[in-house]
Amino acid sequence: MITRRLVLAGAAALAFAAPASAEDWKAKYPEITFAVVPAENGSGVTERWTPFVNYLSKELGVKVTLRVANDYAAVIEGQRAGNIQIAYYGPASFSRARLTGVKTDAFAIDVNSDGTKGYYSVFYVLAKSPYQKIEDLKGKNLGLVDPNSTSGNNMPRYKLNQLAVDPDAFFSKVVFTGSHENAVLALAQGTVDVAANWWNADDDSNLTRMLNKGMVKSTDGTPMKKEDFRIIVKSDLIINSPYAYLSDLPADMKAAIKQAFMDAAKKDREAYDKLSDGKNKPWEPIANEDYNKTIELIKFVDNLRKKGS
Repeated sequence: MITRRLVLAGAAALAFAAPASAEDWKAKYPEITFAVVPAENGSGVTERWTPFVNYLSKELGVKVTLRVANDYAAVIEGQRAGNIQIAYYGPASFSRARLTGVKTDAFAIDVNSDGTKGYYSVFYVLAKSPYQKIEDLKGKNLGLVDPNSTSGNNMPRYKLNQLAVDPDAFFSKVVFTGSHENAVLALAQGTVDVAANWWNADDDSNLTRMLNKGMVKSTDGTPMKKEDFRIIVKSDLIINSPYAYLSDLPADMKAAIKQAFMDAAKKDREAYDKLSDGKNKPWEPIANEDYNKTIELIKFVDNLRKKGS
């Protein structure tokens, strides 16, 4: 027989148990590792991300530690091993992670200043060079970024294939520079004759961000300007980079992480703006399925490599 006393006791038990869930995940995860891909040099990444990581720690109520990964593969393998709870991927590296069995879920995406959620891969040459199109660069050196970079390797290879160019046969040398910044520097110093990189808009690209910091100098040490570079190829639109957390994290922990990201632009505008030099709009939700086209892209590039091997 159900009595009023039993009903009240049951309600009290539920009320007591309700908040315990959040404390449960915090007890299990007193420290969270947040890893980011190396879009720029290590000190630049740390300076850019530390204020946001501090915000995240405050919002979640647990310590969040920033990990600047050596390369894209380190982020993938760190999540595979369960050592990285939150990761900022490139579209191709996230797709590679999913394709190779890493249990990770995209939950937020970068949004450009005009509201779009994509960017481009471009091929830069020096403006003083005679090169006007890819065909002019036969026998020259190509600078790519990282094997798992979307704009720095996968999309460039896809675009070159559309132009009937096999990079390993067409160019004298194909060099992986390790980061987008290094690719620009290799071009500026003449180590490569053409370099792939990411580009959002004429006033928002890796190149413009580097130029704003005075990072790019010519071989004689003179600071370079945007006019010293020329784009000779621009790709189709690439979906923006995702933030992803491990699939098997507690549901309330994932909800708290996602909410903290969605609130960041409102609750700590200064930290948020630092991530994109004030260029991006607030993050928006995203799902794994939104990267299916990118998975097809890396499958295509993988098949190109197999044919060439």
